[in-house]
Amino acid sequence: MKKSSQNVHLENLGQKTFQEAWDYQESLFKRIVDRKIEIRKSGKDLPAPDNYLLFVQHNHVYTLGKSGDPKNLLLNEEELNRRRIDYYKINRGGDITYHGPGQIVVYPILDLDQFFTDIHRYLRTLEEAVIQTMKEYGLEGGRIDGLTGVWLDFDDMEKARKICALGVRASRWVTMHGLAFNINTDLSYFKNIVPCGIDDKDVTSMERELGRKLDQFEVSQILLSHLSKLFGWNLIS
Repeated sequence: MKKSSQNVHLENLGQKTFQEAWDYQESLFKRIVDRKIEIRKSGKDLPAPDNYLLFVQHNHVYTLGKSGDPKNLLLNEEELNRRRIDYYKINRGGDITYHGPGQIVVYPILDLDQFFTDIHRYLRTLEEAVIQTMKEYGLEGGRIDGLTGVWLDFDDMEKARKICALGVRASRWVTMHGLAFNINTDLSYFKNIVPCGIDDKDVTSMERELGRKLDQFEVSQILLSHLSKLFGWNLIS
C-alpha cells in the first residue's frame, strides 16, 4: 500500500443527533477498512484509503462505552424521555459520558497505518491538542496517570476536574469516536451520571473556568490547528 500524503478530509457536520453521527462514522470506518482489505488482497501498490476528521455538536445524549457500567446512568428510561435525553450503548472504550450543546466533539476516522500504529500515542496526541488549545486561553490542562482525558488541577487529586473526555474504537488500525471538549456546556447534565465511572471527580468547562462564554467556532479552529500540527495532517475541506 502506498503511503498517503497524510491528507485528511475535514467535515463540519453542525448539529446532529448522536445516531446520525454514529451511522456516518460507521460508514466511513467501513469504507476505510474495506479499502485496506482490497489493497491487501490485490497485492498491488495502490493508493492508501482516505482519512476523515469530523467536527459535530450533539443534541443531549448519554453514551456508555462497551466496558462501562449501566449503573453509572442515574436516570431511568422514563426520566430520560421526560427530559428528552437520548441514551446509547456504543462500541467505544471507556464508561459513560454526556454530549450536548456547547461542547466540541471531534471524531477522527483515520487509518493509523498512514501515521503511527500506537494507540497510546494516538490518545496522548489528542489530549495534547486540547492541552495546547487551553494554554492559549491561559488555562493549564494536563493528564492524570491511569485516566484518559484532560484535567485541570491534575496534580491535586482532591481538586482535579475533567474538561475533555476521550473514548475511541480501533480495528485494523482504523479509528472512530474521539474526544468531547466542554466549552459552553451545561454542566448540570453531568449530575445525572457518574462521569466516566469516576465518582469523586468534578467536571468543568472553559466557560466555568474563565467566567465567560467563549466563541465556540474560534476554539474549534484553534483546536483544529493544534491537531493538524501534532499529527502532521494536510487538511482538505
